[in-house]
Amino acid sequence: MLGLDGIRPDAVLVAIPTLNEAVHIEACLRSLIGRDDFCKEVRVAIVDGGSSDDTCKIVSSLRREFANIHLIDNPDRVQSAAINKAVRDLARPGSRYLIRCDAHALYPNGYIRRVIQAFAQHPDAGSIVGVLDAGGRNCFQRASAWLIDTPLGSGGSAHRGGTRSGWVKHGHHAGFRLDWFQRLGGYDPTFTHNEDAEYDHRLITSGGRIWLDGDLRIDYVMRPTPKALWLQYWRYGKGRARTTRKHEVRLQWRQATPALSLVAQLAALLMAPVWPASLALPALYLFAMATASVVAMAKMRSLCGLWAGVAAFIIHNAWALGFICGKPFGKARVR
Repeated sequence: MLGLDGIRPDAVLVAIPTLNEAVHIEACLRSLIGRDDFCKEVRVAIVDGGSSDDTCKIVSSLRREFANIHLIDNPDRVQSAAINKAVRDLARPGSRYLIRCDAHALYPNGYIRRVIQAFAQHPDAGSIVGVLDAGGRNCFQRASAWLIDTPLGSGGSAHRGGTRSGWVKHGHHAGFRLDWFQRLGGYDPTFTHNEDAEYDHRLITSGGRIWLDGDLRIDYVMRPTPKALWLQYWRYGKGRARTTRKHEVRLQWRQATPALSLVAQLAALLMAPVWPASLALPALYLFAMATASVVAMAKMRSLCGLWAGVAAFIIHNAWALGFICGKPFGKARVR
């Protein structure tokens, strides 16, 4: 069977890292390959980092229905190593495209074809990135999803709920030209988080280009609890710190602001015993978080929106603390 522009299914490799994804993995796989005959012939690698739940059992059961699914062990556990292992184990001489998918996501019908089409339309692209439309079921997830698609939650990141297309320096990874991925040595497997931004930096500095397709959208499920969201963004912050340390890259202001804010607020609290007026700064910040909750409640038309301020506080300060713990802030250059 031929796909777009004569691309055969065996030219495409899909990789999905998993670790305890029993809640999401079946819905993810069915959204990717369950409605498209072309996709049922594409090699799909589930690279599992040692799940202790029923993830592997579910995948093994699905293999009876979808013969193109491959279950691979990932002894290194982290997702960067998982993608690299999928390429090592399943890429063939005729493989041209690598598509990375997230077990927490649901994909629109024809998603894999759309990634291939984006490459065909933009032959200069070494990578194609898409847009995350955040969502969730419980109140905290729904409020977090609303928040992350606003400048307060993502700093205006184009791949968070945006609509525009264009050349970018970073985005949510969808597809790679496999020759570029292999030429660059794949992901840095020592990165547990921020491996995507680290790879994008190497691609750009090597002369590659990244196309953000505003029509390439996936539904991303937010973390279900404040603790889970805190851990996620703390790890994101540490990952970003490693990237700045490894490549001495400049921080954008939207990235530097959370760390600067946290340092300023802590300094204000320390100064409060001798200068009580310094408490105005953390009070103003808490007022902004409360305002976010009120606005979210009105926009969502639900009391669930009251969680938005909590989510904003977590996203800002968990990321900032992770960044500071990962690298002294003063060594990062800001632009």
